[in-house]
Amino acid sequence: MLNAPVIAMAAQANGYRFVAFDGGIFAYGDARFLGSMGGSRLNRPIVGMAASPSGNGYWLVASDGGIFAYGDATFAGSAVGAGINNAIGIAANTVNGGYYVTTSDGHIYNFGSAETYGDIFNISYVATGPLNRPIVGFSFS
Repeated sequence: MLNAPVIAMAAQANGYRFVAFDGGIFAYGDARFLGSMGGSRLNRPIVGMAASPSGNGYWLVASDGGIFAYGDATFAGSAVGAGINNAIGIAANTVNGGYYVTTSDGHIYNFGSAETYGDIFNISYVATGPLNRPIVGFSFS
């Protein structure tokens, strides 16, 4: 039995990891367990996971923008203190390094060497203002 539901997955070449709402990590295949927030008291639940470009590490993000880094995934900052409580995901920048955190209202926060490409609030072909529905996923390619 799980203590909390699985909410995200991060793949690597010959394996993958799942993360649960409470920060518990489950590793399969060649993916190594490198640590978790499972069993720790969290201010906000974990809402996303991203593998480092090498696959030898991963980041977890909590709904308040807090970042937890494991393995070779380098901590480059967090959105805690930015007044958010609606982070929904994290994505690694596989080209330049660093990572992005996104919120359900479409804001993107970049950390480390992750370049800013814009978000829903500053893209010319998208109407600005509130969304009809919240953003529920995010990826970088």
